[in-house]
Amino acid sequence: QVQLVASGGGLVQPGGSLRLSCAASRSISSFNATAWYRQAPGNQRERVARITRDGTVYFVKDRFTMSRDYAQNTVYLQMNSLKPEDTAVYYCNAESGTNSFWGQGTQVTVSS
Repeated sequence: QVQLVASGGGLVQPGGSLRLSCAASRSISSFNATAWYRQAPGNQRERVARITRDGTVYFVKDRFTMSRDYAQNTVYLQMNSLKPEDTAVYYCNAESGTNSFWGQGTQVTVSS
């Protein structure tokens, strides 16, 4: 079983930045892909960013950047120029074969 622990969320003013972290219980190089999703109240969960094992990257917005640290078994989501519509619970995800693992989510609130 894989554990993913997300952290780094919080309250930030519009225009601010946050960096989310997701620490995995095993080597992230073992995953086919890792990703960040978010879910706002009343909305469906949507994918924000994804990196495949070969480094192919998908971003939903230019303001977001996803990176990974193999030594720390951690993936990051750097979010800049945050807007109120970025408010959501952010989840990390890891794909391994046919299995999909989820972290517990971290709340991001963008408000003045």
